[in-house]
Amino acid sequence: MTLTTTSLYALLLIAIWFVLWIRVSSARTALSCSIGDGGDPKLLQRIRQHGNFIEWVPLTLVLMLLAEAQGTDALWLHAAGILLLVGWLAHPFGLPNDNAGHPLRYLGNGTNMLAVAVLSIALIRILTGF
Repeated sequence: MTLTTTSLYALLLIAIWFVLWIRVSSARTALSCSIGDGGDPKLLQRIRQHGNFIEWVPLTLVLMLLAEAQGTDALWLHAAGILLLVGWLAHPFGLPNDNAGHPLRYLGNGTNMLAVAVLSIALIRILTGF
């Protein structure tokens, strides 16, 4: 069994994770702040961008892996993968400190939820035979 679809999206998403991690690390270095945010709003913003990624992406990739391993049609997997990727290209830019209602935040969050929903439906279809 090859899990090429999940592997593709995992590789694309790890590139986004790396950029988010570099942004946190460079801000920490510039502020000499190894733990916490040092009261700096820009560092806090970057920490949350990275943290939100860590909160959503691994679980979604696990769902994708389970769905792919059980033979889910590639269309379902690519739909979820594209939603997740679009979401994580948009979401970090939608987390400015001064605008909680930023449209890119809604886009990113919405596409993440849709990706989870698509994969959950795919798994329910497998388990129930529908």
